[in-house]
Amino acid sequence: MKGGHGAGIADYNFGAGYVPGSKRLGIPAINLADSAVGIALGAIQSRYSTLLPSVLGLASSWDPEAAERYGALIGLELREQGFNMSIGGGINLAREPRDGRTFEFSGEDPLLAGATVGNVIKGVQSQNVMGDIKHYALNDQETGRMGPGGTAGFNAVIDRRAAHESDLLAFQIAIGIGHPSGVMCSYNRVNGVDACESPWLLTQVLKKEFRFKGWVMSDWGGTHSTVAAALAGLDMEMPGDKYFGSALKHAVQAGKVPMSRLDDMDYRVLRSMFAAGVIDHPVVPRAVVNPFAGRRSAERIAEKSMVLLRNEGGVLPLNASGVRSIAVIGSHADVGVLSGGGSAQVDPPGGNVTTPKPGRPGWNEVVYFPSAALEYIRQHATHAHIAFNAGTDVVAAVALARKSQIAIVFVNQPMREGMDRPSLGLPGNQDALVSAVAAENPHTVVVLETGGPVTMPWVDKVQGIVEAWYPGIGGAQALANLLFGNADFSGRLAITFPRTDSQLPHPQIAGLTPAMYGTETGASPLSHKPFKEFDVDYNVAGARVGYKWFESKNLTPLFPFGYGLSYTSYAFSGLKVAADGSAARVTVKNTGLRAGTEVAEVYARLPKASGEDYQRLVGFDRVALAAGESKTVTIPLNDLCLSIWSTQKHVMERVRGTYTIMAGSSSSSTPLKATFVVAR
Repeated sequence: MKGGHGAGIADYNFGAGYVPGSKRLGIPAINLADSAVGIALGAIQSRYSTLLPSVLGLASSWDPEAAERYGALIGLELREQGFNMSIGGGINLAREPRDGRTFEFSGEDPLLAGATVGNVIKGVQSQNVMGDIKHYALNDQETGRMGPGGTAGFNAVIDRRAAHESDLLAFQIAIGIGHPSGVMCSYNRVNGVDACESPWLLTQVLKKEFRFKGWVMSDWGGTHSTVAAALAGLDMEMPGDKYFGSALKHAVQAGKVPMSRLDDMDYRVLRSMFAAGVIDHPVVPRAVVNPFAGRRSAERIAEKSMVLLRNEGGVLPLNASGVRSIAVIGSHADVGVLSGGGSAQVDPPGGNVTTPKPGRPGWNEVVYFPSAALEYIRQHATHAHIAFNAGTDVVAAVALARKSQIAIVFVNQPMREGMDRPSLGLPGNQDALVSAVAAENPHTVVVLETGGPVTMPWVDKVQGIVEAWYPGIGGAQALANLLFGNADFSGRLAITFPRTDSQLPHPQIAGLTPAMYGTETGASPLSHKPFKEFDVDYNVAGARVGYKWFESKNLTPLFPFGYGLSYTSYAFSGLKVAADGSAARVTVKNTGLRAGTEVAEVYARLPKASGEDYQRLVGFDRVALAAGESKTVTIPLNDLCLSIWSTQKHVMERVRGTYTIMAGSSSSSTPLKATFVVAR
C-alpha cells in the first residue's frame, strides 16, 4: 500500500501523512499526525494542542496508569481535530543518551519502556484512534540515521541475542500491552540490511515471534525498494508511491511479489482500522479541544515525572511563609518552559514566548511554552521579594544571588530530531553560571530542563537539584507545587546519569565529527552535510544498556537508574518470591512524617548459565503511603525479563539454576534478596 502527504485532497487534514480511503466501500481516509508529546503542526490550521511532559519524563513517573491517561488525552485531541492515527510511540532504548530524540523515548530499560509506551498506545486507541510504535529498530542516534539522497543510514551491528534482550524486547512488551495498529520501521540498517527491507526484523521477529497483527509503515522516505521491501514484510510506503504505487502493481503482475502478499498488506490495514474503531466511530463531527482539562492533566503528570536528585540540609521544600527573598535565574524562567523540537514539536499558543512571531517555529528553533516558573513561585511565596535574572550576565546573576536567601538556577539542554548533543555537558556557559552562583549563595537549588541526562561538575556545590525534564504546558505550576511542598516528589529516573561521557559504551557518538557537523549542537544529514556510511557497534554493550552497562563495568554513575528522593522516607522488608518466579511480595513502610509515594523496584540476577554479570528490572509498583503506613504489595514479575534468547530454539526461555530476586528503591539500592530455582 501507499501513503502520502495529501496536499490538495479534500479530506486531507494537514497532518504528517495521509492514506486515501474508499467512499464506495465506506472506508475512511487515514489522517496521521505526529503526536509524541502532543499534536504537532497545529499552527497550520490555528489548532491548539496540549503539550504534555516529555515521554522520558512520563517514564520517570513509573506509572502505567498515568501513561494510559497521557495517551488517552492525545487520542482525544486527535479525534477532536479530525485525525484518526497517531504517529507517536517512540521506544528506542537510550543506548546513546546524547541522541537528540531521547526526550521522545522512554528510557533505557525494556520493561519500563515497554510498560510506558504500551500503555500510551492503549490510551490513544481507547479513543478510537489508531496508535503506532517506532522506530523499528535500533535507531538509537540521529547522527547518520539517513544516508545520501535518503538512502539507509548507519549500520547497527548487534548480536541477535543481545537485540532480543534489549531493544526488541522493549517493542515486544509494548506491543503485547498496547496492540498498536502500526509499526514504523526505521531509516538505519541493522546488521547490513535496511530496517525497512529486513525479513528478519519485519516478518520473522515482528509478525511471527511477536504475533503483531497490524501493519508496518516506513519512516518518511524510508522505503528504498519495491520487491525486496514487500517480500521482507513492509506493508505501506510513506509518503508517496515511488515504490508501492505502480511499481508494486507491476511487480505483482510480473509474479515478483505474490498476490497473497498484497492481500496481506490490505488485510493488516483494514483489520487494524476495524480493531481500533476507526470505521465504526469516524472522527466526525469535530470538537473544540479543551485546553483547561489538557493543562490540568499535563500538570498532574508533570508532578509525578519530576525527580528530586539532591536535597542537602533539607533545603526543599521551601517555606512559603518563612522565606524572605528568592533569586530566580536563567533559562527564560520568567516566561516559559522548554520543549523538545523536530517532528515532535507542538506549536505553542501565541508563538514561542521567547521570540514571538507569526507562523510555526522553525525546525532549528528552541521553543518555550507559556508556563512561567517565576509567576507560580510568586504565587506561593507571597511575602517574599522575588527577582529574576536571565543568567546571561554571570556577574549580575551572582550579585542577585548574593543578596537573596534562596537562589533557584534554571538550566537547559535543548534537543530535537535531526541532531545529537556532542556531549552530556550543559551547552553554553551554564555550568559556570551554576558554579558562580553556588559560590556566593550556599542555598542554591538547580532546576534542570533537559531532554536527557547531563553531567554536573557543580553537583557537590549546590544544596538542591530537581530534574524537571521538558515539563509541558503545566510544568511551571507542577514545579512550584513540588518546590513548596504542596506535592511530594515521586518521580524516579528512567535513565542513568553518567558522571562523564567517558563512562558511556561509546564516549564519542559514532559518526559525529567536528569536521562534519560542528562542535556545539551536532546534526544529522538532515542538514545535508557530507556523509559517509559507517557502522555503530552495539555489541560493545550488547544487552547491557544503561544501568546494566554500569554494573557490568563496575562504574559508579552520578545518579543511578531508578533513583529519586522524596520529602519523606521509606523502608523495605519481608521480600518473598513465588516458587515459580511469577511474583514477588514486599512490604513498604513510610517511615517519615508526611504522606508520599514510593516506587518498589524489583530486579533479578539470572543463574550463572545465562552468562550475565548484571541485574535486570523485572517488576515495579508505585505505592502510596500515609505517614507511618505500611503496605504489602504483590508485584508480578515479567517472564520475558526473566528469560534469555535461545539462539538454538529461537525463543525466549528461562535457564536452569538459581534466580536471585532483589527489591529496593533504585538499581543501586536493593537491600532485600530472595531466590527461586528453575530445575528443568
